[in-house]
Amino acid sequence: MERLHHINPFAKRDSHSKNTVLTTVTWLLSIVVSVYYTFHSPHDGVWPRRKIWHQNDAFYTAFRMNHIIASIYWIVLFVLQGGYIAHLFSGNVETLNAACSVGSHFIVNNLFHFAFVMLFVRSYFGWAELFIILNFINLSSLYFRHPGYARFIHTPVVSGPLAWTFVAIYWNGAIMVPHPDSLVARIFGNIFIWSILVYGLFFIVVYKDYTMGFNLSVLSAAIGVSQFFRQVIAFQWIFAFIIMAILFIATVVVAVPAATGKDVKFARAREGDTERAPLLGEHN
Repeated sequence: MERLHHINPFAKRDSHSKNTVLTTVTWLLSIVVSVYYTFHSPHDGVWPRRKIWHQNDAFYTAFRMNHIIASIYWIVLFVLQGGYIAHLFSGNVETLNAACSVGSHFIVNNLFHFAFVMLFVRSYFGWAELFIILNFINLSSLYFRHPGYARFIHTPVVSGPLAWTFVAIYWNGAIMVPHPDSLVARIFGNIFIWSILVYGLFFIVVYKDYTMGFNLSVLSAAIGVSQFFRQVIAFQWIFAFIIMAILFIATVVVAVPAATGKDVKFARAREGDTERAPLLGEHN
């Protein structure tokens, strides 16, 4: 069992071997495939082949997003992940160990994202959904095992990808179901969109995680704007903007005390977690 714990890349330990090459390569792979299929359609496959946002626009689902807001979200996320990669070359042992400890989950996230994009643009929505769910499990495991990491790790590696993956389950899932623009599908969309609010408030209340609240509010805005321009007289865009507003207000309520030093810890990490510093007390 001790040997198994030693070779398990996801196991919690006091020190971690860094794998900067694999981490960097998979991160670049994730970026390249995302950028390429934003501007190009695939040339192979038997089903309709479209660019990422052309797939989004081709189906008038209840979770259709505004591609400008969603693209900005991903650009910022990739830039922040670049900052995380830079910390893998840090000379500070504590910073390096904290960055390396989530490396295995980050690598898996990049590979699952690569697989999702490759399948999504080729209209293999069922298989794409499978990889989103697997990545959701991967990122959820990372979050609940390491909820108190510093911001330079938590935002780009944990909360940013996790918020997107949760919303993407509905985004791709709505495309996957038969007749995604039917009345029945939109009624279910009107119901399930509230899970974004519940999910976000859970992290804000339990972990005081304002990054999750902010990330989900941005993605809710992406849904709201798209739904508004699709159909003004409808509930979905109203619900999306209400969710966005509530999450943003809750985010500010938590973030302001934390930023002013009135909140001792950003997250209530379990005792014995590998990262012992609070999110607002790290050294970037």
